[in-house]
Amino acid sequence: MTSFDELLDRAQELASTDRRTVLGIAGAPASGKTTLARRLASALGDRAAVVGMDGFHLAQVELNRLGRTDRKGAPDTFDAHGYVHLVRRLAHGRELVYAPEFRREIEEPIACAVPVPESVRVVITEGNYLLLDSQPWAELRSLIEQVWYLRPDENARIERLVTRHRRYGRSLVEARQRALGSDQRNADLVAPSAIRADLVVEDMELPQFAV
Repeated sequence: MTSFDELLDRAQELASTDRRTVLGIAGAPASGKTTLARRLASALGDRAAVVGMDGFHLAQVELNRLGRTDRKGAPDTFDAHGYVHLVRRLAHGRELVYAPEFRREIEEPIACAVPVPESVRVVITEGNYLLLDSQPWAELRSLIEQVWYLRPDENARIERLVTRHRRYGRSLVEARQRALGSDQRNADLVAPSAIRADLVVEDMELPQFAV
């Protein structure tokens, strides 16, 4: 089992260079990606910033127009090209960058919500599809210095996912339907991509509020 301190040591090495690097955290829904990213960024201080893939969710009105509302969270419900472009800009640029953020309380992305100052040395980006081999997602692997894949206990992951859905207003029945339906299809899609990770993190202990 990989400990948080071991992961922090790896992130510290990336932060100690004089150039900006991107660290990726991938995994299935509710595997603890956001929690780990935030814990690392908190420990690294102003040398790190968190930019989530979820900021590139298509807006609800666009999902409705495309007829993809019931598949929200699938790869084609994101502006994947926009996300790749932002990661490329973060990896190679030095200017202040404003990234979007997904707000679960309203189920919508908010533009320019996350500032990434030029002083940041490690941009931690997290999301389900960082390791997919289909275009344009496949372009991410050459832009991200390291990608870690989180693989927690499956039962614990599903229970965290149900808890998260209930926290944002779904009934227990609705939460389980979502967790075992579209969310599980997305989890099954990303599972084989772990083979392309630099590190697979098994069963790392995370707080109860993992998102």
